[in-house]
Amino acid sequence: MAHPAHHPRAPHTHAHGQDHVHGQQAGHSHGTSSDPGADLAEVLDLDAELFADHLTSVTGRLAAAAGEGVMHIVDLGAGTGTGTFALLARFPAARVTAVDSSAEMLTRLMATARAKGLADRVRPLHTDAGAGLPGLADVDLVWASASLHHVDDPAAALTGVRAALRPGGLLAVAEMDGMPRFLPEDAVADRPGLEIRCRAALTALLAEQLPHLGADWGALLTAAGFDVEREHTDELELRAPLPAGTGRYAHLVLSRLRDALDGRVAPADLSALDTLLGGGLQDVRQREDLVVRSTRQTWVARRPAARP
Repeated sequence: MAHPAHHPRAPHTHAHGQDHVHGQQAGHSHGTSSDPGADLAEVLDLDAELFADHLTSVTGRLAAAAGEGVMHIVDLGAGTGTGTFALLARFPAARVTAVDSSAEMLTRLMATARAKGLADRVRPLHTDAGAGLPGLADVDLVWASASLHHVDDPAAALTGVRAALRPGGLLAVAEMDGMPRFLPEDAVADRPGLEIRCRAALTALLAEQLPHLGADWGALLTAAGFDVEREHTDELELRAPLPAGTGRYAHLVLSRLRDALDGRVAPADLSALDTLLGGGLQDVRQREDLVVRSTRQTWVARRPAARP
């Protein structure tokens, strides 16, 4: 869903977590991989693992709305496939077309599909979310998690999705309110409010290059000819004892945030972030006072059934 740490001009569209601070080779000085694609994949997979209960809940609500007979699903901006595999589990008779503009992500996704024994139920489609869905028709369900806000023209993208859906088919749009929050107010003693300031700076940065982030998707869906059936907001929070992987997740997200904000926040704030990422006692991977908070929204809309 709209994902952990946004970055301007993300080079591809993806799901869940969508980690938008991935346009740079972020965090190399803080112990992250030299392969930014691998780091991004890890962020997406960790997000899905930590918030697995939420994804299960969302797909359950979606299954109730879709009813019987879901055979063809499109995962629009599939990333590493966390949405793809959740939907395959929820709809055991369905196949999924996994759409992403990153060939690397699709390669990773298909490798996972083979490892899970699901390759015969997944077809990769290498294209951009804003370019329509070439060759797809009579789709029962489109899942667009943290992908549509990347497109230059949401109205055109939604028109393409509507054309690919069968009459009565469903579109689910999932987004989140920017990067998750991790830190207590006094995470760095002499820099209170560090995370608040960094989130504000990131919001200003993204407003310049991702103008549709935070859009009113309900209104956009209605304007595109969909019937919006449900809007739902979930306030998610993980507290101690935290799941395994939480510290690594926080480290990856904050490393990307730190690089994206270089030159956009006070040097003292960058130094404080370095303290939280630098491997010492205050490193987020060692802390026991993290609380992971994230707000996630879902819109479920239907292409109107054909009228006689």
